[in-house]
Amino acid sequence: MPRMFGTDGVRGLANRVLTARLALDLGDAAVRVLGDPDTRDDRPEGRRRALVGRDTRVSGDFLASALSAGMSAGGFDVIDAGIIPTPGVAFLTSVLNVEMGAVISASHNPMPDNGIKFFARGGFKLADTKEDEIEALLGQDWNRPTGAGVGRVSHDTATATNLYIDHLVDTIAPIGPDKTQPKPLKGLKIVADCANGAASVVAPEALRRAGAEVMVINASPDGYNINKNAGSTHPEQLQAMVKASDAVMGVAFDGDADRCLAVDENGDMVNGDQIMGILARAKKHAGKLNHDTLVVTVMSNLGLKLALADMGIATVQTGVGDRYVLEEMLRGDYSLGGEQSGHVINRAFATTGDGTLTALTLCNEVASSGRSLRQLAADFPQLPQQLVNVPNVDKGAVSGNAAVQAAVERESKLLGDTGRVLLRPSGTEPLVRVMAEAGTQAQADEVCARLAAVVAEELAL
Repeated sequence: MPRMFGTDGVRGLANRVLTARLALDLGDAAVRVLGDPDTRDDRPEGRRRALVGRDTRVSGDFLASALSAGMSAGGFDVIDAGIIPTPGVAFLTSVLNVEMGAVISASHNPMPDNGIKFFARGGFKLADTKEDEIEALLGQDWNRPTGAGVGRVSHDTATATNLYIDHLVDTIAPIGPDKTQPKPLKGLKIVADCANGAASVVAPEALRRAGAEVMVINASPDGYNINKNAGSTHPEQLQAMVKASDAVMGVAFDGDADRCLAVDENGDMVNGDQIMGILARAKKHAGKLNHDTLVVTVMSNLGLKLALADMGIATVQTGVGDRYVLEEMLRGDYSLGGEQSGHVINRAFATTGDGTLTALTLCNEVASSGRSLRQLAADFPQLPQQLVNVPNVDKGAVSGNAAVQAAVERESKLLGDTGRVLLRPSGTEPLVRVMAEAGTQAQADEVCARLAAVVAEELAL
């Protein structure tokens, strides 16, 4: 049986795969795995607490109720923070002295999907072993508390949201001794695409409080329009709006606002690799880039690594997934890392990718450098890249197939130091992703096509 937990929690079609019963069982099991029986917080009753937040999908209502029911039946008082970005749940889990947090979201997926992921005390995503423990306990009976041992569910959206916004603005505009908050983004005209998701309130307010003039699009969630032709997966509207409004830049979030992509003043995309390059260089100049190293994944463009090397910045590579990036950051005491998709982890302020934090710090670098986003991004040119998904193949046989590995070696030698190839089995489907980078788009396309053909022939099911 495949693991229920994927690379980012449990996901599936809401009310088919991800049902109210499953959410109830996940809450029931999670309190037994993540709760510490020897820990009591500073509340007079010594009650144990958990935090739950969600994005704007209509299915989030019944899933949050079911998940909270499972947790409270297990003896935890549950704080329902309502609609709030995933990194907001991680932050609040770390500062509110709760034993665990959970967020209900399917991130950039279409509206009918949903998901549940957990945070341990301190706001950190779970290791695979902890997720396996939760899965093993699903549906098992146990000696549940009764009477006064049963938990309560409280709702406090305003307090949770305001605490999170205060934290975000403070990262680039800490309140001074005179109790006033500076406006480092004053003079910047920005367009923010909130994907009709969890950033719809938080991101515009944080940017405005930092001094920016903000034009907001796709910030009217109705439960059904999250990610629909909007946000980081569909930036066309943002690109057009930046050009039409003479804004200096635009920022695009996904449904749960843990990622951010940007648009320069000409309406051209600035991807996660370029954003990480800009922020890594800024941190290095400020003496805050630990070990002068940026943590990236195998999907980051070779162009980023070559540009950083010329700047005296090393890169460390991990598998795909921001939790793997964070694991490497903690292991090596690195301060910045992320993914090409726009997940950027700034460890001084967050335990997970945070789209609004990324937008604030990127805008702050534009303001403080005196250079446009286009000029900053140009220092991190991207090698032409092609990605092909090869379906209906035995993805587990990639590393053991001699013909496939010979083809990889042959294409790698052909590219030399000017490019690279990568074969990555999908985590959820019977397909292999074939990626090639090269000096020209035509060469990348040709290499990718040849490799994809070998994979399709050799690994066909």
